[in-house]
Amino acid sequence: MPNVVVHVGENLRKLRTLNALTQAQLAERAGLTRSAVQRAERDLTEPHMTTLRKLADALGVHPRELVEGGKDA
Repeated sequence: MPNVVVHVGENLRKLRTLNALTQAQLAERAGLTRSAVQRAERDLTEPHMTTLRKLADALGVHPRELVEGGKDA
């Protein structure tokens, strides 16, 4: 089975913007570094599931919305 790479950058950026947060503010809410948020938004890294959960919790969405997008994402 081939490895599937998950890119969340576009959805993450849209959700962060809809919540009127800077990368630094989102990072603080999620307990991550600003550079981790920046790398995820630019699809430079594939976030671990724990990181996706932290980001989703900080944005008030289900982790699936970061991966698949939602009607607002």
